[in-house]
Amino acid sequence: MAAADPDSLAEHFEAHRTRLRAVAYRMLGSIAEADDAVQDAWLRFSRADATSIDNLGGWLTTVVARLCLDRLRTRASRREDLAGLQLPEPLIGPADTAEMDPESEVLLADSIGLAMLVVLERLSPAERLSFVLHDTFGLPFDDIGRVIDRTPEAARQLASRGRRRVRGAIAPAHVSRARQRELVDAFLAAARAGDFEGLLRVLDPDVIRRADVGALRVPFGSERETRGAAAVAKQALTFRQLAAHARPVTINGTAGLVVFSGARPFSVLAFAFGGRPGHERIVEIDILVDPERLARLDLSAVAPD
Repeated sequence: MAAADPDSLAEHFEAHRTRLRAVAYRMLGSIAEADDAVQDAWLRFSRADATSIDNLGGWLTTVVARLCLDRLRTRASRREDLAGLQLPEPLIGPADTAEMDPESEVLLADSIGLAMLVVLERLSPAERLSFVLHDTFGLPFDDIGRVIDRTPEAARQLASRGRRRVRGAIAPAHVSRARQRELVDAFLAAARAGDFEGLLRVLDPDVIRRADVGALRVPFGSERETRGAAAVAKQALTFRQLAAHARPVTINGTAGLVVFSGARPFSVLAFAFGGRPGHERIVEIDILVDPERLARLDLSAVAPD
């Protein structure tokens, strides 16, 4: 890369910002932290010798990866101090993805379902970085090894280990967006009607429901994790009154709901789907109820009544 004036450097960086934000979000599961990592990368780039950079996209991706790795290691060291379940930050868009702005489209294209982010949270920082950078963004193991201070072969093994853990936790499923919306709409209609059998028809027998409620105790989220269709359906019935104020959205690329209480968001429900064609069901429900975290979400894609 040739030497450039500050304005030109900024233009070069901005050309990569959206992609870097997508990399950082997938690594960290937080828009705010992703934005911080990208901004730190800009500060490093603005002070670097541009003439020494042959591949700007690769250089910036490596810088962002190192910054994310530092954050993941810090997060791992303080995880013992965190009480209860903490879900990754959901990426919320309009129910009709045709209404999405171009930057959100790019971020969403490189996004993954909330259920997958939950699994990634269980990987070690090095496993997560190696798996995400190689399997999603195609970074060579030589480059990944330099980021984590390991040999390329060690990086390959870490990515393979992460891949096995992800596949062991989430079975691949290709459920169309139209079918996803049908299932979520049916779930919502059954919850509103107090239809226990209707809920059982859309829930997988082994469905898992997780809730991040912060310090709250609320009807459809007081238990951090619930397994089994009957138990989850029973809890969904307590959601009946609030279900009237649910709005359809897209959450990390899949059909979801935002529930309002008055003008304020009460909860976000993300769903994962599985099953063979014609027999698809809801296999996971991740619910964010923590009011402090809800207040930080960008909900411009949806509005209350």
